[in-house]
Amino acid sequence: MDYHVREYGALGDGITNDTQAIQAAVDACHLNGGGRVVLESGHIYRAGTLFLRSFVELHLEMGAVLKGSDSLADYNLMGLQDERPADISRPTYEKCDYAGAPALYFLYARDCEYISITGYGKIDGNEEIFYGTVTPWHIDGSFYPRIPLLFLKNVSHLTLQQVTLTNSAFWTVHMVGCEDVLIDGIRILNSLRMANCDGIDPDHCKNVRISNCHIESADDCIVFKNTAHAMEYGPCENITVSGCTLVSTSAAIKFGTESEAPFRNITIENCSIHHSNRGISLQLRDQGCIENVVFSNLTISTRLFSPAHWWGRAEPIAITAVRRSEETNIGYIRNVLFSNIYCEGENGIFIYGDKSLNIQDIQFERVSLHLKKCTDWPQGSHDLRPCSGTDMLSDKNAAAVYARSAERISFSDLKVMIDDDMKAVFSRITDTEDCAAFYPALGK
Repeated sequence: MDYHVREYGALGDGITNDTQAIQAAVDACHLNGGGRVVLESGHIYRAGTLFLRSFVELHLEMGAVLKGSDSLADYNLMGLQDERPADISRPTYEKCDYAGAPALYFLYARDCEYISITGYGKIDGNEEIFYGTVTPWHIDGSFYPRIPLLFLKNVSHLTLQQVTLTNSAFWTVHMVGCEDVLIDGIRILNSLRMANCDGIDPDHCKNVRISNCHIESADDCIVFKNTAHAMEYGPCENITVSGCTLVSTSAAIKFGTESEAPFRNITIENCSIHHSNRGISLQLRDQGCIENVVFSNLTISTRLFSPAHWWGRAEPIAITAVRRSEETNIGYIRNVLFSNIYCEGENGIFIYGDKSLNIQDIQFERVSLHLKKCTDWPQGSHDLRPCSGTDMLSDKNAAAVYARSAERISFSDLKVMIDDDMKAVFSRITDTEDCAAFYPALGK
């Protein structure tokens, strides 16, 4: 059965706050056993916090827009924020510790089952109202953490299909403890300057399929998390990502940095990553682990962005496992396969572990690396942020493959090509130190 929000009083004139009318349609649908709540085409519906319910499909027709309110008070229906959030005192690229629990929400669901968001319409997070410091390379928010576009906690049998999500000022799809998730054919079109507007963040989630999506976002496109706030939901595991196109000013695919529990049994395949600051980044910073992960059939193109504002130095593949702080108990990364991957851009493969040699059994098969100059930003460095101690590593004689404190790292048919204008910086194929059983095998 369909529940049309205009029949519940929504005006859809782009001005009026339609929160109550849309919520009434959602609640009626849920109370009557489920169905489809329809936002009709040709209208812009303005709203604050909306609570999604079990057995409800929120359907946005082609041409329908659900846009966030201009007032922060409209996102505080749960009463978690006593007053306007304080302005941040330090830029988020210097300090953005986050346990995973915001105080303000746009679309919210908790302890539900069988929720769907579908249709060829658009959900707009209205990012402009959150602006703080603006530069040509970066837009910081006025407070932190800001409002996620979708926050879905402990939802089972979750489906997102076709819909376009845009202008998010924080994590766009933050799923916490969700199980049996299908995300297929969605578009996430965020600003490439707005800090922290990740695309899809599975956080302590299980049995997730992400396919056929196009994501553009400042910060990371698809990033697996295990935040401290949600430890009761266990590992992030049994996940596939396939057929996606990704553009990021941080990392297109990332694990971490919030890594309090294990990541395991994850496959990423048949994706195209381009114009990104990093391609793949495994950033273990806490007590969890990353294991049993396969990357296959990928093309990765990277370029440098402003190093003052964005983490990453154009590494197509970066694997780091270092302590967030001196007090951190650090876990391990092991059993990771990279197969049939073509990389090109302004930096090489970067592997950097703890002195305990906590990066182990990493295999590279049929990997091609083409180092080429794309920008005027300085080259020859690697980024370890966030970490205790030195966070940027510089090397005037850089290498295509740089590895520290790891063991059993193997290459089978590695091909490296370095353009002439890059040879002054990249003078070596490999540079290894404190590595046990490092096996480079160069292809012809």
